[in-house]
Amino acid sequence: MPVERMPISPEVLTWARERLGYSQEALAAKRKDFRKVAEWERGKSRPTYRQLEKLAKDLWLPVAVFFLPEPPDWPPIEETFRTLGSEQFDEVPPSIRKLLYKARAFQVGLSELNDGRNPPRAQIIRDIKLDIDEELSIAAKRARNYIGISLERQLNWNSAEEALKHWRSALFKVGVTVFKDAFKTDDYSGFSLYDDEFPIIYVNNSNAKTRQIFTLFHELAHLLFHTSGVDSDSAFRNPLPEEYSRIEMRCNAFAGVFLVPDEAFDRILIRDEDPVTEAARLSAMFCVSREVILRKILDRQFISSPEYRKTVATWRSETRPASTGGGNYFRTQIAYLGEEYIELAFRRLEENVIDEEELADYLAVAPKNLDRLEDLVFGTRS
Repeated sequence: MPVERMPISPEVLTWARERLGYSQEALAAKRKDFRKVAEWERGKSRPTYRQLEKLAKDLWLPVAVFFLPEPPDWPPIEETFRTLGSEQFDEVPPSIRKLLYKARAFQVGLSELNDGRNPPRAQIIRDIKLDIDEELSIAAKRARNYIGISLERQLNWNSAEEALKHWRSALFKVGVTVFKDAFKTDDYSGFSLYDDEFPIIYVNNSNAKTRQIFTLFHELAHLLFHTSGVDSDSAFRNPLPEEYSRIEMRCNAFAGVFLVPDEAFDRILIRDEDPVTEAARLSAMFCVSREVILRKILDRQFISSPEYRKTVATWRSETRPASTGGGNYFRTQIAYLGEEYIELAFRRLEENVIDEEELADYLAVAPKNLDRLEDLVFGTRS
């Protein structure tokens, strides 16, 4: 019996491929099943249903979309990244674009689960808006007061892991939801998707906890500038326009002064101590990276630029990726989704607003895994 071929739209397949930034050659090389993608796009042949399922999974689309007569009229996600030009966005790899669309799906999920209204009364992106020329130390103090985490409380945390948990929870309480994932590339630390009701931050869980914390506040600055952002650790081949480059620098500066306020830093810094030793001491105290502290020491000219660059290069060569929690699937999903989002989705199930199949969709997990996930988040219930 001949294998049934699926009557997909070649135009939709081309749109789906380009949407994630794949060339025909790159997509064909991704799986053995995709070797004929060029023929499929020309309408010379068609995929089997099994091949189509794999296409849909890898291109982050429902199978049904490929049967549409023409590409859907969905706004391109790059439109929200006003600090990236089209040339820079073209450099964003498919793995990151897939996460962007996954993040957009979670953003839509947040809206649907909350009936279109973000529950917290305090909404930081509504009440605080950064100006490009604003004094960042003042802006950071205002944001810290709004979030409600005092410096004294921060200095009492015992580890970067504890700090990350508290910062994430605090942001959720002021209307910013944080998701995480393993980005599978060292070049991207995170991104943010601006929305005036449900802004979200997405963090690379493979990075060290101190790096994840810095990314949180770099991306928060983007949201306070009322734009989405992509935190790339390497320069784009096509340089950012001056205006956008300035915003990136301001976001970095905001994160630095938010996490380590200058007044407190100057009070605590031991000026005649070895800079590298001080960086280690103060990074543990503030729950930030040694690089953040050493940069502040450099700004105060207590270390030379060559010595700073040499030290940072040494640290980076020693850095190993953080554990993603991949050893336990369920705990990894809790880390990625966040307990608050999981609790929200299960609460809607209990209220009969959604069913179990919809719950699985909102959490991006298989229905068979819901009970175990619930037990780990809420504890076994009688």
